[in-house]
Amino acid sequence: MTEMPWAGLTADEAEAQYNPQRSVPNSPQYGARRAPQNEAALASPRRTAEIAFAPTGLNTLDLYAPEGSGPWPVFAFIHGGYWRAQDKRNFAFTATELNKRGVLVAVLNYDLCPVVTLDGTVSSALAGVEWVLRHIAAHGGDPARISIGGHSAGAHLVAAALATDWAARGLPAEPFSGALLVSGIYDPRPAMLTTVDAELHLTPELCARHNYEVAPLRCHCPTWVVVGGDEPVLWIEHSLRYAQHLWRQGQKPGLLVSPGFHHFDILDQYLDPASDTHRALRDLV
Repeated sequence: MTEMPWAGLTADEAEAQYNPQRSVPNSPQYGARRAPQNEAALASPRRTAEIAFAPTGLNTLDLYAPEGSGPWPVFAFIHGGYWRAQDKRNFAFTATELNKRGVLVAVLNYDLCPVVTLDGTVSSALAGVEWVLRHIAAHGGDPARISIGGHSAGAHLVAAALATDWAARGLPAEPFSGALLVSGIYDPRPAMLTTVDAELHLTPELCARHNYEVAPLRCHCPTWVVVGGDEPVLWIEHSLRYAQHLWRQGQKPGLLVSPGFHHFDILDQYLDPASDTHRALRDLV
């Protein structure tokens, strides 16, 4: 059996490689730096807030519509936070440049650990994606042009959506026109070695159910995998392994190691139409 790259790491080494907050000093400053653009997006009259896709928990999403009338292409964004933190309100800025290009953006919340287990987190995120697939046409979205993206743990949840049998849910078997996965973790097992696991309560069984580096791919849409060049080497390796997994199943994903960006400032690329993120989105949306 192939030895996993985290085998033999000390506790400090595991934190440095697999806990992004430890690899970037003062990581909250990067969200604070985007706050003016984020507040402007939250204040947009084209925002429809707190749409519930399930009756309880954090199961809501916000829509950000471009000017004019649809049907618009759709981009559904799933935030990160290591499955146990963050809120969709902090990621309104992801819609700004896409709205200018005539894209309807959905920003999703989902239930977080430790209130639920990773099973519940994945189930919640998939319920949000399902709402978009079923109902976005009523909000001006084009159901034939729905792409999906996420950052960090959100990229893991996008991988979950790509591994889901949507036909079994009464939806098209290939519901996505594209997928963008940025700075993702696709196998949860190394998170068990970090202090974050105090909130995640992962088990080998949970990790096995949600290891998307081995789960069969169900959705074969154009896909980009992006990671920051300044992220820890073993975090970058997540993206390389996931891209390799897609190749083995007949996909030809785009793969970008974006130089000069780490785990938190790579989200600034959503505000830069010349960035690697928008380069990928131009192919997908």
